[in-house]
Amino acid sequence: MADVGFAEPDVWFAGLPGVVAAAGALITDPAGRVLLVKPNYRELWSIPGGICEFGEPPHAGAAREVTEEIGLPLAIGRLLALDWSQPYGPQARPIVHFVFDGGQIANGESITIQESELAGYTFAAADQLQVHLPPRALARIAGAMRALASGTTVFVPHEISPPG
Repeated sequence: MADVGFAEPDVWFAGLPGVVAAAGALITDPAGRVLLVKPNYRELWSIPGGICEFGEPPHAGAAREVTEEIGLPLAIGRLLALDWSQPYGPQARPIVHFVFDGGQIANGESITIQESELAGYTFAAADQLQVHLPPRALARIAGAMRALASGTTVFVPHEISPPG
């Protein structure tokens, strides 16, 4: 029998396709409005969160990003929504977005935004989210809100066709 010659794990893993993991938290106020943050490096808003560090579990990444962005060490709850998107470009890696339950905060008085990345924050009612969020994020957050209300988890894939 011939020797198969298995690849070393580091070599095998290095050859696999890559994916970017992003994680955030759906945080609401007692009226059910969603906490949004305004990044200073793009036009539209998002929920608190960001890209996970190399090897960082998504729930830990969400907790770290929330603490960094709004200054509150909130308990990160269950997974509400999972979203997959393929950006444009031949070298663009897909992004998997994890949205966790960030709980409820009474008001924004205790929020301290990360001024190096954020220009502000607001609480937005469900019928106002489309004013602040890009379409892909709106679908993701709307799905997370449905999951929060129903006790489920949703998958919200976004397949993007290249321009042209």
